[in-house]
Amino acid sequence: MDSAIPNSNGERHEFYQNVVVLRHGDRIDNFDPDWATTAARPWDPPLIENGRVRAFCTGGCLNSRLGFPIHRVFVSPFLRCIQTASEVVSALCAVDDYLDVSCGDGVAIDSSKVKVSIEYGLCEMLNAQAIRHDVAPKDGDFGFIISELEALLPAGTVDHTAKPVHEELPRWEETVTDTRLRYEHVFKALADKYPSENLLLVTHGEGVGVSVSAFLKDATVYEVEYCAYSQLRRRVFQENQSFIAEDFEVRTKSNQTGVSYCSSIATPNGAMDDSA
Repeated sequence: MDSAIPNSNGERHEFYQNVVVLRHGDRIDNFDPDWATTAARPWDPPLIENGRVRAFCTGGCLNSRLGFPIHRVFVSPFLRCIQTASEVVSALCAVDDYLDVSCGDGVAIDSSKVKVSIEYGLCEMLNAQAIRHDVAPKDGDFGFIISELEALLPAGTVDHTAKPVHEELPRWEETVTDTRLRYEHVFKALADKYPSENLLLVTHGEGVGVSVSAFLKDATVYEVEYCAYSQLRRRVFQENQSFIAEDFEVRTKSNQTGVSYCSSIATPNGAMDDSA
């Protein structure tokens, strides 16, 4: 139920909270195999132009198809996710129709519609399965400068007061199991911090997979396309300033929004490959 329902005392309200979990757009190193050999930050590829276009179009689709507003966006610090969030937020906040525009450059926005924050807990799986040893930083320092990344987001949308769930990156060589637990914890923690708001979480392929497999019994995710997304929903009860929430349910059907899953067939390696 989208409308609040008071109890007999007129104080209790009941409503749905929605969380959308989105993968970044097309990354350059999958289209230019030589890119990493000359890149200053080979572990942090940007989007190609088509990736920006895909992200902007996805933002438009979210606007028209979700049926509810997005209030807050949280994004992984990796550049491809920051760029994806920038395009999606531009589309979500656009004040005019943009039928003749393919990306967010120059699009007039209402920055009060959405607030954006960077969340370390949404970062890539930090191990050699997702980031090859030959491109990972040799000193373990991924070199994220938050103020520089925030400057890449649409003007006026960054919420500097929001405190991240994770204050720093996970340790290098975290296991697949630890990564999945991290994603699940961050999804729940962010939802609990903002129980009356709908959230968009911009992350990586493994994160989108966890958003389905952690909340849908016996589900195995075997493909997450660029800019694929899932939708979670839960019922929240508010009484005065206290909130009680039910468990999340997965609202996305397999193959509906770029996420493919089944309930009985396991994948051979166990983890999604975000490099694809």
